[in-house]
Amino acid sequence: MNTTFLYKSDPMRGRQWAEVFGRRRPDIDFRIWPDIGDAAQVRFLAAWVPPDDIAERFPNLEVLFSSGAGVDQFDFAALPAALPVVRMVEPGIVRGMVEYVTHAVLGLHRDMPQYRRQQNEGRWQPLPVRPAAERRVGVLGLGSLGQAVLAQLVALGFDCAGWSRSRHAVEGVQCHAGADELPAFLARTDILVCLLPLTDSTRGFLDAKLFSMLPIGAGLVHVGRGPHLVERDFLEALASGQIGDAVLDVTDPEPLPPAHAFWRHPRIQLTPHIASMTQPLSAAEAVLDNLRRFEAGEPMVGGVDRAKGY
Repeated sequence: MNTTFLYKSDPMRGRQWAEVFGRRRPDIDFRIWPDIGDAAQVRFLAAWVPPDDIAERFPNLEVLFSSGAGVDQFDFAALPAALPVVRMVEPGIVRGMVEYVTHAVLGLHRDMPQYRRQQNEGRWQPLPVRPAAERRVGVLGLGSLGQAVLAQLVALGFDCAGWSRSRHAVEGVQCHAGADELPAFLARTDILVCLLPLTDSTRGFLDAKLFSMLPIGAGLVHVGRGPHLVERDFLEALASGQIGDAVLDVTDPEPLPPAHAFWRHPRIQLTPHIASMTQPLSAAEAVLDNLRRFEAGEPMVGGVDRAKGY
């Protein structure tokens, strides 16, 4: 049987994938949705949102790849139970996230939100400068993105800690794990970075209880998913000064309606979910490497544990 790889995402990026596949794997029939060809020959599918009735539509599908770093957009109940699901892990995503978070953390560390407010007021007022070693940064989520971000922040001299549900060891980082260690992690965090995956257990994770365990005036960099954040609790924390300034790249919904409070809040810097994007050429190379692993019977990079949701 011939092998078809079907791409169902941004068609412009798909054409760049097609060029890479054409050079590297001319034996594979690469197709871009909705041109599926013979559905019975589709063995591999890369999608942001898979088509409906995936099991009936593609009876010989062997692997589903996410075209992005997350898989929370997938309805796992609608997918065949035995179908492997693989999230995107590629250098472009990692580099982009490291750049964005580093910029955001440095901005909060050097009081750039306050300087913007002073500029709007026409006020020239230098603020005390603290060395990075005296600023405690904490990262929620110690997957590949979290660890890459922490490596850069450690290199810049920040006092870094990380938290995840399972135990990790990261060089130069105080690692915390599980619910029992969350309060201690938060208590030592001046700037909190959220890089958690979105699951049933992390939805609404950034709430009033969590904010109350941070030092007063802590900064927030939110690059996880919009539903992590409890909007009302967040706005109340900003109003009380519990949260000082925040950088948000994700919201719920996306995009925000024009009258939403986040748009013009003086203590929120908002960007439209651009912290990290897959780079088409390196993404295609990453998928091809995973295809090689799959065909050799080796574990694929980014394989999803459905029980965890990531």
